[in-house]
Formats: sequence, C-alpha cells, structure tokens
Amino acid sequence: MNETKIGYARCSTDRQDLTAQRAALAVLGVAEDRIYTDHGLTGTNRDRPGLDQALAAVRAGDTFVVPKLDRLARSVPDARAIADQLEKKGVKLALGASVYDPADPMGKMFFNILATFAEFEADLIRMRTREGMAIARAKGKLRGKQPKLSEKQQKELSRMHASGDYSISDLAELFSVSRPTVYRTLQRKSAQTTP
Repeated sequence: MNETKIGYARCSTDRQDLTAQRAALAVLGVAEDRIYTDHGLTGTNRDRPGLDQALAAVRAGDTFVVPKLDRLARSVPDARAIADQLEKKGVKLALGASVYDPADPMGKMFFNILATFAEFEADLIRMRTREGMAIARAKGKLRGKQPKLSEKQQKELSRMHASGDYSISDLAELFSVSRPTVYRTLQRKSAQTTP
C-alpha cells in the first residue's frame, strides 16, 4: 500500500494568498490535486470545509501535511482534537519537513509543545490588537467606518430624495453608491433632524 500525502493550507483573510503555502506543500511532496484549502477563515474557527475535506481524504498509512502548525490550529484543544482524529485513522502528521506520529509518545509531546506555542502566539496577537485599539480609541483615532459620502453629498442626497423626483435606485446611481448606502444616509439624516 502506497503512502499518500494529503496537504492543507489556510489563510485568515481574503486579501492573503495561498501561493507560498501551496509551493511549500509541493516541495514537501504533496500533489496539487491532494491540496485542500480554506481561504478567509481563521485558525480559531473549527468550521473549515477545506480542513474537513482533507481529514476525510486521509487513510491509514497516509501523511497529513501542513506547512506550519499555525495554519492547522491556533489552540491546543483544537490541535489536540485534530491529532487525535489522525491517530485514530493511523495517519502521520507532517509540520513542514518534520513528521510526527501521533501514536508515538515523543511525537505527541513535541506536537503538544508546538500547539502550545501556536496558541500563545495567537493570544499575543489578540492582546496586541486590543491594546492598539484601546490606545487609538483614547487618542480619538478609532472612529469606526466612515460614511461613503461627504456631509455635503449627504445633504444633497437627502434634499433630492425629499423632492420626490428621485427613486432610491436613481440616487444610488447618481452618487455611485449602493442602495443600502442610500438608505443608511437617509436614515442618518432623518435621525439628525428629529428632535
């Protein structure tokens, strides 16, 4: 029975690219048609269709390959659950070029240590983000999403709508915004004029 390598790659946001991870998996011997991906899903989100498909594709004797552990999981319990699932199937886990046998006590220990570091790194990122947002909020620089239209444009849109000569679709086209933006603008202007 031949060993098959099943690869998994993930990126957290839609702006990120999977090219480097796919290339790393190819270097590690994973065929292109054996790479499963999730795009725009965080490692803390366990509901990942690509990961589920990859885990369903592995069979006893196969090797499940990820470029780095943080692409697989960002918490120790999640990493442990995935490793346990692989162990039950008789599948080895490769993190980059290092292969861990989840059934081997030494492999299990190394994997748990790496999972702890991945979770620690994710916690540090969350902590720094919260701190940065708190500082920006205190300086008045964190104001949320700004309106698409300037104050002058909002007044004009409101005036044109009040005239009754323009539909919501007309206004959206004239101001190059979506219909929901027109509704939000009218709602905002209405709230400002209501005592």
